Amino acid sequence: MSNDLSFIQLVLNASPLVQLVMATLILASVISWTMIFDRLKVLKKARQAAEEFESRFWAGGDLNELFRVVDREGEEAGGMASIFHAGFREFARLRQTADIDPMAVVEGARRSMHVALSREMDELETHLSFLATVGSTSPYVGLFGTVWGIMNSFHALGNVKQATLSLVAPGIAEALIATAMGLFAAIPAVVAYNRYANDVERLNNRYQDFLDEFTTLLQRQAHA
Repeated sequence: MSNDLSFIQLVLNASPLVQLVMATLILASVISWTMIFDRLKVLKKARQAAEEFESRFWAGGDLNELFRVVDREGEEAGGMASIFHAGFREFARLRQTADIDPMAVVEGARRSMHVALSREMDELETHLSFLATVGSTSPYVGLFGTVWGIMNSFHALGNVKQATLSLVAPGIAEALIATAMGLFAAIPAVVAYNRYANDVERLNNRYQDFLDEFTTLLQRQAHA
């Protein structure tokens, strides 16, 4: 490959619009990778926290003591612990109300847990929509740059008497780089989105199962 067709030279020789497309795709790729590593860390921590809390919860200890431990942890107690904290706090508060129906106490605790569950899911799903957007639009953005670059190449041929491969090749190569960059940005984003969306769905099911089991336990306590 000649120096004229080197990657850096092709990028520098591209039209301003194609360079803008390339810069946009590079920026999208950098942001995507940042979010990919961020979600990897967050979801791994959420899975570990769920396992640790389930072990503590089903160890058969005093729920009041467990509540105090979670309460002391504050914002560090996320995920399943946060759902438990919201439900048990509301359960204890409503139970102190005079002449309240036990099922109303349980239902109030259940609503609080659903609110906490929604907050946890919002946190876990952060950045996933951006990854999905990058994965779905980057190939088309790159294709736009390619089409524009090829149009410029053929337009430039109108100013010469004889078209040769040496005249056409650099312009087409410049244009195709935009498509390559689009795929480079899209493929990791799509793979990461599919993986993380599946992980979030599994955590959601796990949280929901815990919510249902804890609600059953609170029903027994409310009627005790």
